[in-house]
Amino acid sequence: MLTPMNTPPPVGRVTLVRPWRAAACRGRTENRWAPGGGVVSLPGMSWLPEDFEHPVHEPVLDGYHLRPIRADDTEIDYPAVMGSRERLWSLYGLPWSWPPATMTVEQDRVDLARHEREAEAHQSFNYAFLDTAEGALYGCVYIDPPERPGADADISWWVVDNLVGTPVGAALDAFVPKWIASRWPFAQPRYPGIDLSWEEWLALPE
Repeated sequence: MLTPMNTPPPVGRVTLVRPWRAAACRGRTENRWAPGGGVVSLPGMSWLPEDFEHPVHEPVLDGYHLRPIRADDTEIDYPAVMGSRERLWSLYGLPWSWPPATMTVEQDRVDLARHEREAEAHQSFNYAFLDTAEGALYGCVYIDPPERPGADADISWWVVDNLVGTPVGAALDAFVPKWIASRWPFAQPRYPGIDLSWEEWLALPE
């Protein structure tokens, strides 16, 4: 069973400017996405077919689903991230410099709004893992154009501390690869932290 550490060349490129990819999301390493702001170039919209429609609500198991994250999720995103910050940093601190201990609620809100826009533009996707009432956020799934060769998408996910090692956490682990294979148009998805270590991912050419 997969457990979270929890390609055609692009025709065009899009430049994303972010303070860090926080909020049930992340920042980037190599001083590319940092609290003071940063710029990173990612493959553009050519990574997805023009007629592709991304999922907007995906049941995972009884009582839980995925949907694209929104700016108005900040009130549930922020406590989820900061409540699991030490473990998330142990997983994502090296590749993403995330989540920073100094992240504020407002910084989280700004970043979630950016994620919402990027999903609408099919630049990248951040799916919130929610219960039926959407009263709490339990994790996130990231689907990004690859920053390094050898894949047509980079996918990662996490759950909050109290779901690690539980049936709910295991259900998400099992669900994501099957969902990617059945619902997304990728021929060679890559799972950093699972298929290869983050150290190996960082060592790939850009």
